[in-house]
Amino acid sequence: MNIGVIADTHSKMRPEALAALAGSELILHAGDVGRHDVLEALEAIAPVVAIRGNIDKTGRAATLPDIEELEFLGHAFYMLHDVKTLDLDPRGRYRVVIAGHSHKPRNEWIDDVLFFNPGGAGPRRFTLPITVGRLVVSEAGVAGEIIELPV
Repeated sequence: MNIGVIADTHSKMRPEALAALAGSELILHAGDVGRHDVLEALEAIAPVVAIRGNIDKTGRAATLPDIEELEFLGHAFYMLHDVKTLDLDPRGRYRVVIAGHSHKPRNEWIDDVLFFNPGGAGPRRFTLPITVGRLVVSEAGVAGEIIELPV
């Protein structure tokens, strides 16, 4: 299963991000969506599961949940906007923790948990790259990839 992961669009839906997410079977948005047209553009590619970020105060984004608990091919996923607010120990419970907020890409295994942040896909923050992510999920495991966009 090919899952696209994006975060921190802040109302800016880059064509390069859409191109990188093409072919995804599902897209996860880890918050700070901004305007509703961001979700509409992503939904034109694949079904979208999105959560609310700290800027999502109005419109459709304000109605999104704060967290999502998902399961794909026997692997449990926990998605929240800011990993610093994680108030549970994911070990033995979740295979993947997905977060955004920092705009810093992260694809790191700690014990048996993949901590995955696709980075920021919206306006550039400081000198951080503009990125999205991809998770390839099979019954045997999960592999993450950070994709830097040519912007």
